[in-house]
Amino acid sequence: MASLQNNAQTERQNRIAELVLRNSSVSIQDLAEQFKVSAMTIHRDLDDLEAQGILRKVRGGATAQPTYLFESHLNYRLNSHLEEKQAIAAAAFNHIEPGQAVMLDDSTTVLTLAHRLVSISHLTVITNFLSIVELLRPYRQINLISLGGDYLYRHNSVAGGLCEQMIGCLRVNTLFMSFSAVDGGHAFHQEEPIVRIKRAMVRSAARRILLVDHTKLGKQALREAVPLTDFDLVIVDSGADPEKIRSIQELGVPVEIAPLGQRGGDSI
Repeated sequence: MASLQNNAQTERQNRIAELVLRNSSVSIQDLAEQFKVSAMTIHRDLDDLEAQGILRKVRGGATAQPTYLFESHLNYRLNSHLEEKQAIAAAAFNHIEPGQAVMLDDSTTVLTLAHRLVSISHLTVITNFLSIVELLRPYRQINLISLGGDYLYRHNSVAGGLCEQMIGCLRVNTLFMSFSAVDGGHAFHQEEPIVRIKRAMVRSAARRILLVDHTKLGKQALREAVPLTDFDLVIVDSGADPEKIRSIQELGVPVEIAPLGQRGGDSI
């Protein structure tokens, strides 16, 4: 009997997680009605899912959306702003040449770019993002270097001191990176271990390109990571507010606008 109850609880929690990740947020009342259980049972389910980093409990329900303090779960980010990510990836692809060594962070925008790299021969790719490692592993024309370190479940990536040391021993032609938020001349992220890895990556690259969709502009997160002046180029999609683009340009940082629904990008 206990085994059957545990199986039912696991199945229910899996379905709750899918609902939250697909719909961004859900209410406790709706969940209780849908699964025909008490509100207290749903509270316990949400506590378990929150402990796993899949969602966050809020008053009356749960959400998968990022906040000032917490980054959203990888599965939620994978399905967010897909058109913007594709446009930015198409523009970023034009900045890669055969024979280069490129470093990719653990952002889903950069993962979108990684899908395009299989068409480039004699490319070295270095990353801490296990989703990129799995994606590129079958392609022998790519020299793939997987960074080691402490595994971060919510991000499917690695971080920590060992990862920082490995990055410090490497020098790459170009870094492609994204952040949770960009505002006031700085890029932000919610989590200190990821901030430290991103800073180490910036130090290791001869050229640094920031990929950021328009929804991240004008927002902040808990930790100020790096100044935008650390980047040689910022690529944004054409949905960005012209004033926000201008504020980046006034720092002396070039901005490339990736047109939505098209291939490539235009420099400004």
